[in-house]
Amino acid sequence: MFETSKSSLSPAELRRYDRHILLPEVGRDGQERLKQSSVLVVGAGGLGSPLALYLAAAGVGRIGIVDFDEVDESNLQRQIIHGTSDVGRPKLESARDSLREVNPHVQLDLIPTALRSENALDVCRPYDVIIDGTDNFPTRYLVNDVCVLLGKPNVYGSIFRFEGQVSVFWAEKGPCYRCLYPEPPPPGQVPSCAEGGVFGVLPGVVGTLQATECIKLLLGIGDLSIGRLLLYDALTLSFRTLNLHKDPKCRICGEDPEIKSPIDYYGFCGIPQPTSSETFSDLGPKECQERIEAGAFLLDIREPQEYEFARLEGATLIPLGDLPGRMEELPRDREIIVYCRSGQRSLTACALLAAAGFPQLVNMEGGILRWGAELDPSIPWY
Repeated sequence: MFETSKSSLSPAELRRYDRHILLPEVGRDGQERLKQSSVLVVGAGGLGSPLALYLAAAGVGRIGIVDFDEVDESNLQRQIIHGTSDVGRPKLESARDSLREVNPHVQLDLIPTALRSENALDVCRPYDVIIDGTDNFPTRYLVNDVCVLLGKPNVYGSIFRFEGQVSVFWAEKGPCYRCLYPEPPPPGQVPSCAEGGVFGVLPGVVGTLQATECIKLLLGIGDLSIGRLLLYDALTLSFRTLNLHKDPKCRICGEDPEIKSPIDYYGFCGIPQPTSSETFSDLGPKECQERIEAGAFLLDIREPQEYEFARLEGATLIPLGDLPGRMEELPRDREIIVYCRSGQRSLTACALLAAAGFPQLVNMEGGILRWGAELDPSIPWY
């Protein structure tokens, strides 16, 4: 699939990859090809964990990982590249240690940044294959567009509660992600893992399937899922395959593409980015409590099932997905304190409200979980 220069496998590598080399479809030449290949994994979370582990074990010679997050205790239920002792560490450091233990022969490129429109072309350019292990729509569209612009394959995977999707998007040979999803869903309509939950083993299945497609692609063997979308339902243990077609009107890979370079993906997805502290404040639970007692309006933007499980007294519930259509229910002459589970969704809500002209906004840092830890231990952790 890719042109590679011949390299020599060491005796230690020959022993390590013996079961691969015995396969006629791989052999020594195939293992040499893997050693000369390079893959960029975007995200060291649920999908990135099995992806990176299996790519390293298979002997892919150079693996880049893009991530800027730290390990949280809630990650450990599914992000198997991290352990209990890694909580609080950068995910890249934790992933590095695990991968070195799996295979010290692999070159690891740790890229401690968020993938953004400004840097994505430079970050992705050196690698043969890009693997999408993200969990948000702006980055998903960014990965797709950069792969189209650079002519690289995009091994796609996504997870939602008990369901997963896998495909290989390669505009030179078939459809891209935009051919399947020309427009993103409205902000908040599709909950993230932090909002809607995720079955712990699901990313293991989906991530392993992505790794399988990537290794096949690098070796040039088998039938790739180009032009096909694999749907997996963990509750019924069922797989379905949908045939996909290239959209001649696709904005980036169609006959007359209008996207020539990375765009503002947060704006495209309808998610304003907070640009400065001038638009709203970030305060901890104690400061928020004082402002609530002084008359601030308390807004809960979680899902109804979360609200039923744990809530703050006096809060008004408007789920994030409903917020754009219900802003008239909010006061413009009072300070609004916005909270969610851990303080991430509330950032998006504050950005939406700030863009709509609400002048007095506060994001509660750490959300209701931090409120429970610091002010009210009766609030259950979830």
